[in-house]
Amino acid sequence: MNHEKLLHLIVVSSDLKEYHHLHPQTNEPGVFKISHSLQSGEYKAFVDIKPKGKVYKVEPITFKVGENHIEHNEGSLMVDSELTKEAGGHKVSLLPSSLKTNKEIQLTFDLGGETPEQYLGALGHVVILDEKGENYIHVHPLEGTEPVFATKFSKPGVYKIWAEFKFNGEVFVYPYVVEIK
Repeated sequence: MNHEKLLHLIVVSSDLKEYHHLHPQTNEPGVFKISHSLQSGEYKAFVDIKPKGKVYKVEPITFKVGENHIEHNEGSLMVDSELTKEAGGHKVSLLPSSLKTNKEIQLTFDLGGETPEQYLGALGHVVILDEKGENYIHVHPLEGTEPVFATKFSKPGVYKIWAEFKFNGEVFVYPYVVEIK
């Protein structure tokens, strides 16, 4: 069990514009199913599980939907000049302690005085991908009552960070693009 679910399925479009955090269900051991609509295009899926007694590394699984596929050009992500996002009437600001490689970085989120509800057994969730959509990081908050997450970037580059918080029974996603130097 990994944060109240056996399996987290993260699906992103190859240009990293679309993001879906899904939870397939199982009716038989080892078989998970979910129905979800996606627009035509190329996607990467990340199967996030924590098998007991095993080492497992999350790797991207590329797949296509429909006929029309736009080629994704590396370098097309634009680094955000403003790290405040709004979704569902809730403003969330990202306040990173640093944007440097090989240092533990605290990602603190200012929720404008709001307190998020528990979501999958935590105060929030953060998924990070590098610009190529290959280096996957799923981060959970540090212990306590503040939305503070700790992570480390081993390589410089452009990364997309999706922060998920639950307000009034609904989960909202806040996407940020940062450059790690």
